[in-house]
Amino acid sequence: MSAKEGDYILVSAGMIFRDRKLLITQRRSKDHLGGLWEFPGGKQNADETAEQCLARELIEELAVCVEVGGLVETIWHRYPERAVCLKFFKCRWLSGEPQKLGVQDFAWITAGELKNFEFPAADAKLLTHLQNDSGLWLT
Repeated sequence: MSAKEGDYILVSAGMIFRDRKLLITQRRSKDHLGGLWEFPGGKQNADETAEQCLARELIEELAVCVEVGGLVETIWHRYPERAVCLKFFKCRWLSGEPQKLGVQDFAWITAGELKNFEFPAADAKLLTHLQNDSGLWLT
């Protein structure tokens, strides 16, 4: 069962950096916002913290182990069909090469390549943050 705060679905997402590149994933076409690119993660269960959720989701969806670091951004966004509270954490990649277990595709991208991918509306503020803060890209 997913954790909720009011009518918002709680979602944890990771900004995983390696060699000054950021790991992004593409949502499966059958999922909500299918085909768009995003920061990997998923819905928080009622019995876990946002950080525990993120570590679990990254293993389940990509077979990647990370160290979940500090919270970079919290975004509350309401789509016509649902409302989400997204918590974005900076992560340090530890092990595992990404696999397409729960995603359609993935890519390691540079800051300059962000503009080449279509992200959900909720990610707009974080994308601006990533484009304006080169310090985030340092690993």
